[in-house]
Amino acid sequence: MRRMAAKAPAAAPQAAAAGADFPRSAPAAAPAEAPAGGPTGAPAGPAAPPVEAAPRQELRTEFPFELPRGYVDDSGTVHRDGVMRLSTARDELIPLRDVRVQENPAYLSVVLLGRVITRLGTLPSVHDGIVENMFASDLAFLQDFYRQINAEGHTRAAVACPHCSESFEVELGGSRLGES
Repeated sequence: MRRMAAKAPAAAPQAAAAGADFPRSAPAAAPAEAPAGGPTGAPAGPAAPPVEAAPRQELRTEFPFELPRGYVDDSGTVHRDGVMRLSTARDELIPLRDVRVQENPAYLSVVLLGRVITRLGTLPSVHDGIVENMFASDLAFLQDFYRQINAEGHTRAAVACPHCSESFEVELGGSRLGES
């Protein structure tokens, strides 16, 4: 069945009846300064109280970081400041087809981080070749950072000490990307 938009307000009830089996969103509210007769000339009913829209929360997709040691490029320049973006399902699936990952699953984090790090110092681009030449402490930092920004804090749990009843949080995440 092909759905077509109604051309005139009079055709709207017919279009609604034709697609009654499909869920529809509520029609948009009329502007507050609409004339008393309404757009079709019908008498206006009682005015509904204005509904305030909830403040929209912005989704953060990029997160700055600073490497503990820094990546040293071929000219000896140390790059420490960078930006990592949120990962998509595609980012996690594509590396699985990589031959290096198939031969050595530990290489998954290197390929994945090469996809989601969008900036590192003054480097023109970041790729898995750069990530594989980082110091181990920087790689471990980036793996933890990846987990933190993509899990939205769900890898931490509030616990209490059995001896003193002091409350604190513990990290529950796995040791490699994709484990948690």
